[in-house]
Amino acid sequence: MKKCFAIFLLIFPLLLVSQNPKNKQSLDEFYIIKNDSLTIPLDEVVVFDKRHFNSKKEKRYYYWYYKKVHKAYPFARIASDTLVEINKQLEGIKSNRKRRKKIKNIQEYMEGEFSDQLKKLTKTEGRILIKLIHRQTGETMYELIKEYRSGWKAFWYNSTANMFRLSLKKEYKPSEEALDFIVEDILQRSFINGTLEKQEPEMDIDYFQLLSQYHDINIEKEITDYINKYMK
Repeated sequence: MKKCFAIFLLIFPLLLVSQNPKNKQSLDEFYIIKNDSLTIPLDEVVVFDKRHFNSKKEKRYYYWYYKKVHKAYPFARIASDTLVEINKQLEGIKSNRKRRKKIKNIQEYMEGEFSDQLKKLTKTEGRILIKLIHRQTGETMYELIKEYRSGWKAFWYNSTANMFRLSLKKEYKPSEEALDFIVEDILQRSFINGTLEKQEPEMDIDYFQLLSQYHDINIEKEITDYINKYMK
């Protein structure tokens, strides 16, 4: 059952199109030329060493996972933006009935807007998405559903997800889990080359420390172990 993510229509009620606020420039971003009114914005430039692969097979595995991360990450960004928007809309609404109605309207909008895209997610992309939602929001999908829907729905949706060998309680732990580091490596390199739009995570991540920690990582083995565990 490769394409099984109609389930996300139920367990991902937080998606809502929202515009990102324009970035505000601070004084630290300008270089002031003495005795002149010219200001030049300076962007921070980060350069990574080229990712080294031990074999062509390892490179293929990495870029297979690379595509999965690129498919899932935009949804995690939307979830993070949406949490801000939802909290704004719920602010000042004291009635539980009105709050539930507002959230239901958001869910119905999501189903109309994103159903086709979510149905196309594979189990691997969904598993990555669950992790990335925790990265971007600071809460697991289980916690989000419990907070914005109910504890019963969170339990039921997680039980349903377990049928597909998924858990909505999964956390993003790149310092403890090698696969999560591979995701972080893909994200950081994608931010630099511009293939993904960067959004700050709701957790502290020291990528350069992770690079040192996983200096000798065997990417082929990590992804092969994942495939053997979840895809066979």
